[in-house]
Amino acid sequence: MGEAGPRVEAALQVAMARLEEEFRQLLIRGTASLAAEDLHASLLRRLSLTVPTFHSASSVDLDCPSFASHADEGDESASAARWSSASDGEISPYLISPDTVSTLKDIADVMLRAGYGPELCQVYSEVRRDTLMECLAVLGVDKMSLEEVQRVEWGVLDGKMKKWIQALRVVVQGLLAEERRICGQILAADADAEEECFTEAAKGCVLQLLNFGDAIAIGKRSSEKLFRILGMYEALAELLPELEALFSGDARDFIKEEAEGILVRLGDAVRGTVAEFANAIRGETSRRSLPGGEIHPLTRYVMNYVRLLADYSRWLNHLLDGCETELENGGDNADMTPLGHCLLILITHLLDKIEDKAKLYDDEALQNIFLMNNLWYVVQKIKDSELKSLLGDNWIRKRRGQIRRYSTGYLRSSWTRVLACLRDDGLPQTTGSSSALKAALKERFKSFNLAYEELYRTQTAWKVVDPQLREELKISISEKVLPAYRSFVGRNFAKYIKYNPEDVENQVSDFFEGKKLNA
Repeated sequence: MGEAGPRVEAALQVAMARLEEEFRQLLIRGTASLAAEDLHASLLRRLSLTVPTFHSASSVDLDCPSFASHADEGDESASAARWSSASDGEISPYLISPDTVSTLKDIADVMLRAGYGPELCQVYSEVRRDTLMECLAVLGVDKMSLEEVQRVEWGVLDGKMKKWIQALRVVVQGLLAEERRICGQILAADADAEEECFTEAAKGCVLQLLNFGDAIAIGKRSSEKLFRILGMYEALAELLPELEALFSGDARDFIKEEAEGILVRLGDAVRGTVAEFANAIRGETSRRSLPGGEIHPLTRYVMNYVRLLADYSRWLNHLLDGCETELENGGDNADMTPLGHCLLILITHLLDKIEDKAKLYDDEALQNIFLMNNLWYVVQKIKDSELKSLLGDNWIRKRRGQIRRYSTGYLRSSWTRVLACLRDDGLPQTTGSSSALKAALKERFKSFNLAYEELYRTQTAWKVVDPQLREELKISISEKVLPAYRSFVGRNFAKYIKYNPEDVENQVSDFFEGKKLNA
């Protein structure tokens, strides 16, 4: 009997080695055998999985050298990714086929009873770790150091950040959730072995995802990255409870600590980038003045950027809470959310900068047209979006009042000289036959014609962007000028009249249309 012991032990070792190899091969063969380039398409097809990013990042129209542009990403959805598999979200046909799971469980039961749990766990962990890492690569998440992330040009990095957001949901809610279920089935006989196998198989995949997030969080900041960083923050914050729940014990504590640290650093990156964006607005120094006083590219860029920020109100209110603001907390600002305060600061910086840029125009009337156009654009962007609820109706009413004041300023600076020609002040107090009166009237009509023709020549080339605002301004001109002109021409010699009142009335309709007339 004593001699039989070593032989039995040797036979057991041989048998276990064969089972171990069979276990390994079944794990490998039981996984869908697809080429790497087909793996992602197969996963999506089997699951009917839609994996959009968490938020829309609409295109930002920018033609301003001081700011970077955002690409159009109209294919993205603000809704969360949804699983719509016919098999209740199971992806076992991809990870390990159901028939293979049953055989693997039988082998695992034998090896565990024979005391070969460590060998079993090593094989399981190695094979499944490689499979999950391959999945991660197919999803577009490559292993990258901080230095490599810093060197990648923005267009490439933007794509990698987008894929990371998508991959995080696929991995947490799909691959790892199913890996956990399958691991539990195969190793049902030993809870400790199950925990060890899953942790060792999954942690490499999870850490690679987290390491990329950390590299982005501590990398160089720029305004163009902000919305991707917000998307990463949102994805990780929403998925962290599910990620934690996949692990237990020390592994869970470690994953939680790592992920929460990355969230903190991503939040710091968001706050820092918003602050740098505010400084960039204040520091914008282009001397470009737009012909016709149209909307400045800076206005378009900042307002589109601000509107995108409003889409992330849930997370930005959390991240910006407690941040110091440059605005007093009294009055209209008292009830504003942290994001509302932040956006008001950005818009205030923009309007201050637009006031500065208006001074690039020598013509005071054109300054008012420029200010009116740009403030109108700001108000419209706020009124027609979530920004309205953040800034409030009172803020909009005040800015509309400012638009009216710009309109009044335009009328005063443009038409005062024209209207002065139509007053009786300074005319000789004699009868119409007086040569002095004739000469004075002739000079008055000449002055009116020259002033009016100059306004017509220049201001038909100007552009008031909003059709309603444009028509209101034309009506204001007509109400101010036509009665005075009719009264003046009705009392004086027809021979000096170049434009009858109907001509002037018709020509006013050409103003502010952006027409280019021949000199």
